[in-house]
Amino acid sequence: MNKQIIWLIIGVMSLAVIGVVALQTDLTLTAIRANEDAFDKNVQNALSVVATRIEAASRTDDLLVIANGYSAEYLNVEGVVGADGDNGGMSIPIGSAKVSASDNYNNQLLAQLLANTGTGLCEECRRRHKLGLGFEEGEVQNITYDYQSVHNPIEERIDAQRLAQILAQELENNAIKTPYEFGVFSIEREAFVIRDGQYLSGDVTTVSNQNTVFPDLDATPYSVTLFENKEGQFAGKLKIFFPEKSSVLWSTLLPSFIGTFLFATLILACFGYTVWVIFQQKRLSEMKTDFINNMTHEFKTPIATISLAADSISNPKISGEISKVLRFANIIKQENKRMNSQVEKVLQMAQIDRGESQLRLTDVDLHDVISRAVENIGLQVEPRQGTATAVLNAENPIVDGDLTHISNVINNLLDNANKYSPEAPDIVITTTDRKDGVEISVLDHGMGMSKEARKHIFDKFYRVHTGDLHDVKGFGLGLSYVKAIVDAHKGTVEVKSDLGKGSEFILFFPRRQGVEQTMLS
Repeated sequence: MNKQIIWLIIGVMSLAVIGVVALQTDLTLTAIRANEDAFDKNVQNALSVVATRIEAASRTDDLLVIANGYSAEYLNVEGVVGADGDNGGMSIPIGSAKVSASDNYNNQLLAQLLANTGTGLCEECRRRHKLGLGFEEGEVQNITYDYQSVHNPIEERIDAQRLAQILAQELENNAIKTPYEFGVFSIEREAFVIRDGQYLSGDVTTVSNQNTVFPDLDATPYSVTLFENKEGQFAGKLKIFFPEKSSVLWSTLLPSFIGTFLFATLILACFGYTVWVIFQQKRLSEMKTDFINNMTHEFKTPIATISLAADSISNPKISGEISKVLRFANIIKQENKRMNSQVEKVLQMAQIDRGESQLRLTDVDLHDVISRAVENIGLQVEPRQGTATAVLNAENPIVDGDLTHISNVINNLLDNANKYSPEAPDIVITTTDRKDGVEISVLDHGMGMSKEARKHIFDKFYRVHTGDLHDVKGFGLGLSYVKAIVDAHKGTVEVKSDLGKGSEFILFFPRRQGVEQTMLS
């Protein structure tokens, strides 16, 4: 697949996921706003009902006080005349209705208010007084009550515990169950006089410390006026504050909101993994293509050589000379052995991948293996004016291992060191005793590897790029085979390399495996 198409798919999928998350976020925020609007409406409805009930209860209490004949001091009005009707020479027309004791009291109160130029009374009352019009029995009570509602101290008109009970009932009726704080603010005193069902003392409710004592309650948007008269005057406000409002609004939507981001994260993770697999498969496909090309090239040369040698033997001029026939027959044998070796490598890796290969453990002398391998590679590096040296420092080189596979590992590393040394090879292989095992170091001074190459050198079919150098042969299976064999022996392998400075492969083989046979995987 074209890399541009892959990136296009990644871009489109990313935009789709981001779009889904953005839409879900917008829906969630819209739902929160709707919840908040409904919450605000329910709170205001509850407060309105509470104000109505409190005012009704206060009115009932005042009328009972009047009916029982309490003095005017209770209503905070001075100079009201006694029950004999003397009002200082002023006549109050009452109308045709029979006047009760409580009405007589209200008439006296009204007379005093009118005598004081009607301060605090409505415009209609003052107009009717000026024209000498009378007042009906119920009107007198309403007029005096309106005055008292605004001018009497609000804390004396509200039962704090009753207010708390009514407020709790109405909030529950409006399905509001979140914790809250409430208070009654007095317009006259410019301070809170009741808070959470308790009366406040004067030192707490002074104006100077109001903002510092109850900042949240003072700034709350939820409030309703109390004891408002026809002129729009009111004695105070009932305010309520919900400290956990945000958590309540989010509580019903938080699971879906978290679920949205969780599933979006899972989708992105799966998509990311899919993209990673695509790139891995693409890289693997490219490496397999290179492998097939390399294998074709590796097989093409010996096949051509065998074909040429066979044609030569068939030539009557050659077939008559035994020495030439033997020479060409030996060439065919060597090339056939070369092809068989390459096929064996492929088959070995296939067996390792399928877990069908087993280690045949015996006591292996690493020094003997290394000496033979150095002798073999020496035949290849000497014509290039190179050297291959063994520094055998280990005092106990015996390990449990598979002789064939360990020999192949050492030969592969030496062969790589030779192939990736463009000039005269200088190869040093060293053994060192380590705790519970033997360490083998294969050092060359060749072209080295980049950091990116070091990440992939143990991958199957991977071959380090050699720039303009095209004479490095192989299938890219050598180092992946080395890694598989060392892992099967419960050992370790690591590489140190820098471009232009050569490479060093460090292997560790434990002395004892603890089992007779180990499956390769």
